Amino acid sequence: MKQLAVTLATVACAVALLAASQLPPDATGPPAAVSELRDVVDRYTLDRAALLRRYPDASAARFARLRQHHEEWQRRLAAVPFDRLEPEGRIDHVLLRTRIEYELRLLDREEKWLSETTALLPFAGSVTGLSDARLRMESLDPQKAAATLEKLAADIDAARRGIATSKPPQLVAFRAQEALDGLTATLRAWTQYYNGYDPMFTWWAAAPSKKAIEALDAYKKALRGDVLGIKPDQDEPIVGTPIGRDSLVADLASELVAYSPEDLLAVAERDFAWCETEMKKAAKEMGFGDDWKAALEKVKTLHVEPGKQPDLIRDLAREAEQYVEQHGLVTVPPLAKEIWRMQMMSPERQKVNPFFTGGETISVSFPTDTMDYDDKLMSMRGNNIHFARATVFHELIPGHHLQAFMNARYNSHRNAFNTPFWREGWSLYWEMLLWDRGFQKSPENRVGMLFWRTHRAARIIFSLRFHLAEWTPQQCIDFLVDRVGHERANAEAEVRRSFNGSYPPLYQLAYMMGGLQFRALHGELVGTRRMTDRQFHDQVLIGGSMPVEIVRARLTLQRLPRDYTARWKFASEPQTSR
Repeated sequence: MKQLAVTLATVACAVALLAASQLPPDATGPPAAVSELRDVVDRYTLDRAALLRRYPDASAARFARLRQHHEEWQRRLAAVPFDRLEPEGRIDHVLLRTRIEYELRLLDREEKWLSETTALLPFAGSVTGLSDARLRMESLDPQKAAATLEKLAADIDAARRGIATSKPPQLVAFRAQEALDGLTATLRAWTQYYNGYDPMFTWWAAAPSKKAIEALDAYKKALRGDVLGIKPDQDEPIVGTPIGRDSLVADLASELVAYSPEDLLAVAERDFAWCETEMKKAAKEMGFGDDWKAALEKVKTLHVEPGKQPDLIRDLAREAEQYVEQHGLVTVPPLAKEIWRMQMMSPERQKVNPFFTGGETISVSFPTDTMDYDDKLMSMRGNNIHFARATVFHELIPGHHLQAFMNARYNSHRNAFNTPFWREGWSLYWEMLLWDRGFQKSPENRVGMLFWRTHRAARIIFSLRFHLAEWTPQQCIDFLVDRVGHERANAEAEVRRSFNGSYPPLYQLAYMMGGLQFRALHGELVGTRRMTDRQFHDQVLIGGSMPVEIVRARLTLQRLPRDYTARWKFASEPQTSR
C-alpha cells in the first residue's frame, strides 16, 4: 500500500510526462501524449483481473472482496492531486473514477439478483464454502467433508421436493437453474482436485460427492421441467432480466450519455421512421412501389450458393479496404490488412448469432449440412450479398479489426474502459459515413444498408422497452419480424443474444447511439474543417477506448474537471437523407 501511494504521488506530479507515442505509418495529426496515470490504470486492471481469478464463484466472499478492492481504489484515486494532471491524465482519472462507481453498482445489482434465489438455493453456501476453503488452502478433513456432502445432497433433495408447493416466480426460477450450472461446475472441480490424489478423500468422500452432484443435476431438471415447463429437447427459453428505469439511468450515466431512456427511444423512433422512408424510395426504384417488404424479400433471395460465402466475404472486405485508402479516410497499417482471417460459424453459435462477428478473425454464418432445410434457407437469406456488403467493413476494416489492432498498440491501458458505445459505435458510424458518401451503388445495396440501419434503431426500441418491463421477449421477436423484416429464426436468435446474460443491458442500443455520437463529432470537427477525415479517424483510434463524450473532450482539448459528468447533446437534430 505504501509503495503504491509513493507511485501514485510520483506519477501524479509528473506534469512534464508528455512523451510522444509513435503514429501509425503515414498517419497525420499530432502524436498522442502519454497519460501520467497510464500505469495506475494498468495496476487497477491487473489487480481486478487477479481477484476475479481468485474468486471465481458467485459467493459472499467474492462480492465482499471485490467491493473492498473497488473502495480501496476509490480512496487511492481521490488522493491523486488532480489539478496537477495534464489533459490525458485528467481523462484517465475521470474514466477510472466513473468505472469504479459503475463496478460497485454492478456488484450491488448482481448480489441482489443472487439473493432473490436464496429460497430456491439454500444449499449454495455449502458448495461455495467448500470451494473457498480449498482456495484458501485449508487442510481438508475427508471424514468431515463426507458428512458435509451427505447433508448437501439431502438439502438439495429437500429443495427439489419443495418447489412443487412453493411456486416461485419464473424469472427467479430461471436465474436459479442457471446458477445451478455454476454450483455443479464448482463442486465437480472441487472433487477432482482431491479425488484420486488424496486416498482418504477418495475413500470417504468420492461417493457422497457423486451423490451431491447427481442431486444438483436432478434439481436443475426439476426446475426446468416442473417450474419453467422446458422439455428435454427444447432450446433454452428467452427470459432475461429487465433491470428497470432507475438502473438504466445509472448505467447511462456511467457511459457518459446525457440522455434518459425516453430520450433515446425518441431518437430511435425518429431514425426508424427515416429508414422506412428511405427503404420505400429504394423499393420504388426496384419496381415495388412503396412495398419495402417486397423489395427486402427480393434482396434476401440474392445470396451465393452453398460453399461460396467465404469468397464473397473476402471480396467485400478488399473492396472496403481499397475504398477507405483511396479516399484518404483513415490510415490502414499494412500489417492490419495482412493478418485478418476467416472461420465458419457452427450451427450452435448461429442460434445466438445468425449473422457474423468480426475482429482479427471474422466468423461467418452460412448453412452447414447438419442444419434443417428451413434453417438452411433462412441462413442464406439472412446472409445475402447485399446484407453482407453493408456490414463486412463493420467487422473488419475500417471497423472492428482495425479498431482492435490500434487499441492493442496505442493507449492500450484504456482497454479497461472499453464500452460498446466506443466499440460498436465506431463500426456503426462507418455504416453511416459510407452511406453519406454514397458507398451504395444500387437500390439493392441501399436496401441492404437500410436493413441494418433499421435493425440498429430497432435494437434501441426493443431492448429499452424490455428493460423498462414494457415488452416481453416474444413481443421483441415479433417487432423484429414485422417492422424490420427479419427471418423469424434470426429474430429469435437476436433476442436470445440480447437477453441471455452475455451482454450488458445497454449493449444493443450502444450501436446506433455510439454511431450517432461519432457522426456528430465528425460533423463538429471535420465538417468545420478543423480536421481532415484521416486526422479525425486516426486520432480517435490512437486515443484508445473510452466513452465517446470523452473522445470529444480529448479531440477538442478540454481540461476536464475532477467531477466531470455527461452533458453532451449529440442527437438534437433529425437525420437527413443525403
